[in-house]
Amino acid sequence: MFLSKTENKKQIISWSFYDFANQPYSTLIITFIYSAFFVNSIAVNEQEGTFLWANAISITAITVALISPVLGAFADHTGYRKFLLVFFTIICSIFTGLLYFPGNGDVFLALIFVVISNIAFEMGTVFCNSYLKDLSNEDNIGKVSGFAWGLGFIGGLIALFIAFLFFDVNQAEDVKLINIFVGVWFLLFSLPTFLFLKDNKRQKISRADVSSSFHSISRTFKEISEYKKVVRFLIARLFYNDGLVTIFALGGVYAVGTLDFSMKEVLILGIVLNIFAAIGSFVFGSMEDRIGVRNVINISLIVLIVSTIFAFIAPLTAFPKEVFWLAGIMLGTMIGPNQSCSRSYMSQITPNNKKNEFFGFYALTGKATSFLGPLLFGLITKIYSQQMALLSVLVFFVIGLIMFNRSQD
Repeated sequence: MFLSKTENKKQIISWSFYDFANQPYSTLIITFIYSAFFVNSIAVNEQEGTFLWANAISITAITVALISPVLGAFADHTGYRKFLLVFFTIICSIFTGLLYFPGNGDVFLALIFVVISNIAFEMGTVFCNSYLKDLSNEDNIGKVSGFAWGLGFIGGLIALFIAFLFFDVNQAEDVKLINIFVGVWFLLFSLPTFLFLKDNKRQKISRADVSSSFHSISRTFKEISEYKKVVRFLIARLFYNDGLVTIFALGGVYAVGTLDFSMKEVLILGIVLNIFAAIGSFVFGSMEDRIGVRNVINISLIVLIVSTIFAFIAPLTAFPKEVFWLAGIMLGTMIGPNQSCSRSYMSQITPNNKKNEFFGFYALTGKATSFLGPLLFGLITKIYSQQMALLSVLVFFVIGLIMFNRSQD
């Protein structure tokens, strides 16, 4: 294993544990369990619930897009990167646990807790990502990133198994308890990252630091034209990430609303998808250093396009659930490699002295229009149906694939 050949093995494992810690939030809260519970048990009806949930994800995306470059630049100037990582993790854990309290009809309260926890989750990910270049080199960056993603999906898988064995997801009380479980999990398994991941020495905050943060953003916007490959890649990722964000936010909702999955079936789907996601992350994490991150990104986007088509036609077939299962397995296998390779590729083309600011913009392009996917899905669902809304995801993937290949010219 590549870790045996690295001098900073402890640092890499400590950093990777953050993915292990935060994946259950994405898996159980945003994608599979709480999203479906909100739409079916808290909201007035399925269409209204889908629309409101999509809007909550959109608000998260807009907020993260606005604040991540500022805080990224601030961290570069003050050395408060690890402090901010810890801070946002604690906020996410607390407000995830608070999701226990909203019941039937408490739509506004549930959405507030979801938005706050999701913003904190995304911001924690921004600062976690910025460590990648510190911990890797050109020869092993793919393996390091893939290892972290794979460990993350294993974390999500273990959490799903625990939910399957010890909680009855068809009972509202048990679904609420899962929120507390996820909050505690996130905080507990983030401790190795907090305790053992090294960071640059922290400095005292001054007005000059705050001012410098804003000036850095302005300067980066002006300088960005010098990094054309970075700009082109970020634009391409902007599109295909919109498709992924929509699937993460509304995949479970689609399974329940369009294909009549029970909450138990959604949980089993989540387990199977995470198994294939972990396999995909480890396999392609090893492959990307041999065949190149660009090739892996292309393969992943093509498979994501095909899987979305299958998910769209599933309700029209004689075996709708079986076809959707196939689509889910294909999609699950490629989610990890796509995100891991995107992170690796961004790190490869980012100047060393701009890593936090550029990863702030990486989050910015990941979120600047990512409100659009869930928003379109919600609007189309309200007007037509969830099935028709899925076509918007297909469009994002196709545009992303085209733009990514043009970015290499």
